[in-house]
Amino acid sequence: MGSRRVAGSLIGGIAETQEILDFCAKHYVYPECEMINIDQINDVFARLEQGDMAHRFVIDMASLSTE
Repeated sequence: MGSRRVAGSLIGGIAETQEILDFCAKHYVYPECEMINIDQINDVFARLEQGDMAHRFVIDMASLSTE
């Protein structure tokens, strides 16, 4: 019925994102990540529910191997 919606991002555009990346590289600011195997995923979800998250979890895709 003619409804319109305008949406945007609060994180800025490409230029602002590049500026932040350049700043982080210059000042050695890096993300904190923890590599996990896929069989640890339930433990990670439990930690998420408890609020025990201060970094990003990354699944080691090699742990998906069925060999």
